[in-house]
Amino acid sequence: MNTLYSKIDSRRIPIYSIQDTARYLRIPVSTIRSWTIGHNYPVKSGSKFFAPIIEISQSKPYLLSFTNLVEIHVLRAIRQHHKIQLNRVRNALDFIDERFKVAHPLATQAFSTDGVDLFIDRYGELIQASQVERNQLKLAINTHLERIEPDDGGLAIKLYPFTRSHEENNPRIVVIDPRVAFGRRTIDGTGIATSILKERYSAGDSIDELAVDYDCDRLSIEEAIRCELSTISA
Repeated sequence: MNTLYSKIDSRRIPIYSIQDTARYLRIPVSTIRSWTIGHNYPVKSGSKFFAPIIEISQSKPYLLSFTNLVEIHVLRAIRQHHKIQLNRVRNALDFIDERFKVAHPLATQAFSTDGVDLFIDRYGELIQASQVERNQLKLAINTHLERIEPDDGGLAIKLYPFTRSHEENNPRIVVIDPRVAFGRRTIDGTGIATSILKERYSAGDSIDELAVDYDCDRLSIEEAIRCELSTISA
């Protein structure tokens, strides 16, 4: 193996387009653009620029890393319950950055343990959230964090994206692992890319045929194809 390549952390390599990120995480393209590139919005004097919340590579075309995907996955929990308060989300994240002093804190195990309560307390103060709202936010964040697997150093190495509309009890069958299949979605533990299964299914192969060909159980094949056929609005 090339020595230089072996030293590169695959989690940091920008390989995901905004469109692929939207499809993998079931989040609208416009939302991901806003979080990672920013956008202009109208004001009385003309327009202002909403700066991005997630720091990504600035080379064009814009591409995201696996670590960026994990950060967006966690922010998704906040957006679902407090859709507009993005500037205050930024302020709360700045607070977390200062406390942990690590790059990409949302993708670290430290956030999963000590960071969640710190974030919710600071964000709750900024939006004057009730205790009920804070508890709901914590539940949503923890539901997302449960789908992240860290390495021994505490940085996310696997992400089990939501494959169904209801987040609760989503199966952990499909995984994004930057070390496997160039970071595409695969069936966990197999390396079988879900996109390949969808292509063969769309071409006429049955679930049973695919299960035999790939020596994989039928339910996993079904879930892989289901997540590929799921669509979101841009």
